Amino acid sequence: MSVRQGLLALLEQGPMYGYQLRAEFESRTGATWPLNVGQVYTTVARLERDGLVAAAGQDDEGHVVYRITDNGRAEVESWFATPVSRSTPPRDELAIKLAMAVALPGVDVRAVVQGQRTATIRALQEYTRLKADTADPTDGDLAWLLVLESLIFTAEAEVRWLDYCEARLTRAAVAQRESAATDAPVSVPTNEGVRR
Repeated sequence: MSVRQGLLALLEQGPMYGYQLRAEFESRTGATWPLNVGQVYTTVARLERDGLVAAAGQDDEGHVVYRITDNGRAEVESWFATPVSRSTPPRDELAIKLAMAVALPGVDVRAVVQGQRTATIRALQEYTRLKADTADPTDGDLAWLLVLESLIFTAEAEVRWLDYCEARLTRAAVAQRESAATDAPVSVPTNEGVRR
């Protein structure tokens, strides 16, 4: 998620100061990714350094207001026109956790999968409830609804992936047992102790 481009896009609406940018960003995304106001001001300072925004004076309360520059508008236009790259996938904490669990002895990987599945299903239920509460979206709600639907699709995909992981773990365990059984020495019954 690009806070930088998101803030630039918001400044296309008109000049704003940091707290306004933060409130608009969180309003548009349903506060799914809350921003620290310090992060907003740090990002705005970098945007100003890069010539994408400029200070536009102060409002009546003394807040420094920023406006987008022509270079900033070009950056926003390019951002919207360019697909999000999937060449470098973002770090996925769950995938990393499962990869480590499988590789380390003594970790109950099935318990990790089951715990995550339970948590993800709970989140999915909450997202679905929130979506039902946003039945008639206005323009402001439409942005939040799109973010919410993205979260729903992501949670659904995660549940499917966890199901796959569990099936894969089962197949691996069966294969390991079968391999161990064929590698075990074959016991041949003898006639010792057998009466004729």
